[in-house]
Amino acid sequence: YEQAKLVRVVKGCVWDVNVDLRKDSPTFGKHVAVELSEKNKRQLFIPKGFAHGFAVLSEEVIFQYKCDNYYTPGQEGGIRFDDPELGIDWRIPRKDILCSEKDKQLKSFRESFVF
Repeated sequence: YEQAKLVRVVKGCVWDVNVDLRKDSPTFGKHVAVELSEKNKRQLFIPKGFAHGFAVLSEEVIFQYKCDNYYTPGQEGGIRFDDPELGIDWRIPRKDILCSEKDKQLKSFRESFVF
């Protein structure tokens, strides 16, 4: 049920972060982050085997996904945004981070599913 995605921001700005979960990859456990905005018009391709998350940096955002596979409820996974092993800078002060209840329940990088 993996998905490759092409993402872009139509309105606003996000800090987009992707973590390599492919255990045989030389970049396993590494992450890449890029700002996507309506101004810079960047798009980002996220291959299968990567965790994907983002922080909204503007007052509002319209974020567009193009996926190669349907969403399958119950088959999704994730990693805690604040996992110390990954050390991701979300470009938002810790005190200002809002996180969904679902995301608060996510496991650490080492406990999450790898490909």
